[in-house]
Order: sequence, then structure tokens, then C-alpha cells
Amino acid sequence: MPPKGTTRKKAANDGSTTHTPTLSEQLSYLHSPRPFKNPNYTKNTNRRTKNLKTVLGQEREKERVERERRRQERDSQAMDIDEVKKELVEVNEEISTYLSIEAPPSVLPQRHYCDITGLEAPYTDPRTGLRYHDKSVYELIKNLSPSAAKDYLAARGVNPVVR
Repeated sequence: MPPKGTTRKKAANDGSTTHTPTLSEQLSYLHSPRPFKNPNYTKNTNRRTKNLKTVLGQEREKERVERERRRQERDSQAMDIDEVKKELVEVNEEISTYLSIEAPPSVLPQRHYCDITGLEAPYTDPRTGLRYHDKSVYELIKNLSPSAAKDYLAARGVNPVVR
């Protein structure tokens, strides 16, 4: 005897049955039009990729050519300007960019680093003037001799005055 529930019901075989789509077929976007894709798009096979060094070099070259062009325009227009005025124009022409070394000073406060560990130092020892990171470093600073504290301050570039 076969197990319960395994008997199959015979389907009506009259040939007039139509396929009813399942829920997943009804919700599928597979056959709907895609207006966001361009049907005439072809990939450019001649396009060559460039590495970062090449891109930065080309950007520097463009900036150099642009500066030279501006310099030539200025020289052709400013033949009768005094030398002092020419120097002022040259100073104003130098604009700091991402690639230039010159930049305005930071508006953020200068960071302080621990004289012992090199980590960021929110604290300063009032007796020696050494900057320290946490209490374990402070314990070490308390046990330092005055000459060792002077050496740490001199390494930082501070004129050591230890009391």
C-alpha cells in the first residue's frame, strides 16, 4: 500500500487549458521595456585606461601651459608697468591648487604629540613641560631625572627650563 498523500490527481486532458502565469511571472520585470538603457550604445574599444601617475602628469602639464599662456598675455599687456607692479602681479598669479606645495595656514589648532610615545597628547606635565598621552606615561615622566626631561624637551625643539 502506498503512503498517504502520494496519490496523484489526474489532470483534465482536454487540450483547452491555458497557461496561467504564476505570481513571480506576473511581478517579473524581465520582459518589460528598459527606458534607462540606450539600445544604440556600443562600447568604445579604442579607449585606453590611464594610471594615476599619467593623469596627474597631464594635469600638471595643462596647468603649466595655462600659467605660461597667462604670463605671456600679461607681459604683452604690461610693457609699460613698473617693475614693482610686475612683481605684485606675479605674486598674485600663484594660486594654490591640489598639486602645489604652497597653501594658506591651517585654521585648526596645532596638534600636540606625546614626547615619550609620539601619540596625541592632551596633557602637559606642569613641572617639566613634557607632553604626555595618558597616566602610564605620566608615571614614567614623574620618575625622570631633570637631565632626561631636558633631553626630551630639546628633541622637541623647546628651550628646556626644568624647575
